[in-house]
Amino acid sequence: MAIRLSGPVLAGDGDVRDGAWVVDGRITYREPAAPVTATLDGVVVPGLVDVHCHVGLDSGGEVDRDLALKQAMVDRDAGTLLIRDAGSPTDTRFLDAVADAPRIVRAARFIARPKRYLRYYAREIEVSDLPAVMAEEARKSDGWVKIIADWIDRDAGDLTPLWPADVLAEGIAAAHEQGARVTAHTFATEAADALLDGGIDCIEHGTGLQPEHVEECVRRGIPVVPTLLQVANFEGYAEQGAEKFPAYSARMRAMHERRFAHVRAMHEAGVPLLVGTDAGGTIGHGVLPDEAALLVEAGIPADEVVAIASWRARAFLGAPVLEEGEPADLVVYAADPRVDIAALASPRHVMLRGALV
Repeated sequence: MAIRLSGPVLAGDGDVRDGAWVVDGRITYREPAAPVTATLDGVVVPGLVDVHCHVGLDSGGEVDRDLALKQAMVDRDAGTLLIRDAGSPTDTRFLDAVADAPRIVRAARFIARPKRYLRYYAREIEVSDLPAVMAEEARKSDGWVKIIADWIDRDAGDLTPLWPADVLAEGIAAAHEQGARVTAHTFATEAADALLDGGIDCIEHGTGLQPEHVEECVRRGIPVVPTLLQVANFEGYAEQGAEKFPAYSARMRAMHERRFAHVRAMHEAGVPLLVGTDAGGTIGHGVLPDEAALLVEAGIPADEVVAIASWRARAFLGAPVLEEGEPADLVVYAADPRVDIAALASPRHVMLRGALV
């Protein structure tokens, strides 16, 4: 038995196929002998990818299995079929055995210092332990380690780096020795030099990056995940800290005000951008279409946003796209999201592992 995909299939940059079929859970562009049992009309896009998502995390930290499963399914129903989990206190390996759950690439538990990040979220360690812990978390992960590079220092009254540059470089090298890549939460400008000099592989948020940092990201092909849904909260963070931490408040407000111009400048410079929602904690799941819409509002063309939310992100994570014989992880839309990004908010069909979900 086969399912026919009757609309255009966006298989990659410049690769648009005129229809396809799904047979035994896999995509094919050769008309099968098997009878067609259903036809799905619309524009076919490889399953969307949220490269900054936290399954198994809410505002209080670790969650139970039922809530972790619910979070994953909400993402799936919005068309997100592949997640790079950017750190979670919950063991979500059980989801690998759930056939209709999205695929997850885990960064194990993210790493911070005591009292220098949100309570109950991270593995909190002392500075000297960073290299050993990054190697350990790399072994637990699916090839990624996540560190918190900067956070508010209440004594200083502003954002400051968590790790000395030499220790950070040792930690990144230790993760690399285990075959893992490293990504980092960073808001502050002050953390950027040490991250780039230390060999970071990806940057989350990146709100403090200056032109020289952007140039280095372009030169080395280091992706940035802008998380505009999270940056939208900076005005609120600024208001909360205005009385006790005026320097922090002014910085957060300034980064909020320039958020769209900053993302547009990175795109125009050639930084590889990826789409991440920062869902989990204080942001709900299933909001990748909202993040994509904000990127378009910032000035990135809709066709570029579709690419970085699907086939380019899959390539970055080493995941298959809609090539002959690959698993049929795809979303069908009534309208072309390359023309109107709002189409991403209304998937007509979601297919995971060849099954309609």
